[in-house]
Amino acid sequence: MPLRHVFRFALALAATAAVTVPAAGQEPDPIFKKSTVWRPLTPNDKLAVYGIDDPLVDGVACHYTVPEKGGIKGGLGFAEEVSDISLACRQIGPVKFKAKFDQGEVVIKERRSLIFKTMQIVRGCDAKRNVLVYLVYSDRVIEGSPKNSTSSVPIMPWAPEGTAPRCADWVKG
Repeated sequence: MPLRHVFRFALALAATAAVTVPAAGQEPDPIFKKSTVWRPLTPNDKLAVYGIDDPLVDGVACHYTVPEKGGIKGGLGFAEEVSDISLACRQIGPVKFKAKFDQGEVVIKERRSLIFKTMQIVRGCDAKRNVLVYLVYSDRVIEGSPKNSTSSVPIMPWAPEGTAPRCADWVKG
């Protein structure tokens, strides 16, 4: 078998491997997908909605929507996905921090192309307002994308505790 065929096989195998790298090994939960472009004989283009819990902050969940290309390239995992990603994060229970974190720390990182493009959700803290801030963006090895979305989670008291922790107490530095 020629070396170029071995390389192509290895590349195809890598493309089918896990493409999501959450900070704590958690896979996002698929919520639903909605077709946006019908394609005969190949997979449709879709919008896919996923949910993920913040691995370092109990009581916070995020939902994000990503476009997924269909067609032959999309079906085989070779299509480069666009950077149009939306994000919404909410407090879903009492907030409990598991560890200190850096501003802009990665919550989840997911490939959006075979090699060069990734999507990242990062977390920060607005200490003045006691609000967790989540940002989703895509980047490339050579050139990034200005497309992004931000979601804020005000940390509120949750019965029966009655007091809310301060996110500033959990930011490193």
